[in-house]
Amino acid sequence: MKRVILESPYAGDIQRNIKYARECLKDSLKRGEAPIASHLLYTQKDVLDDNIPEERQLGIDAGLAWKKVADLHVFYVDFGMSNGMKYASEYAKSQNIDVEYRTLY
Repeated sequence: MKRVILESPYAGDIQRNIKYARECLKDSLKRGEAPIASHLLYTQKDVLDDNIPEERQLGIDAGLAWKKVADLHVFYVDFGMSNGMKYASEYAKSQNIDVEYRTLY
């Protein structure tokens, strides 16, 4: 299985974006990948608060730490690219991690 860092929007319409991220996880798993979606993991209640800039950045950095073992960085873009996704995309490119953009709809 390819180890995949999965990105999708979180901020904005959070409920819609959580539902979408779960659909993206399922899509990735069905492709035979092993995805990590740190924006779903670290934003859970009592973990990190996405509305606090320092905690948001900590979550982004923790997700990107997986780059050392990731085979691919995947961006699901049906709802566009959030600022966090843009940051992660530039970071992945600077680290020579393969990047792929996908849509579900």
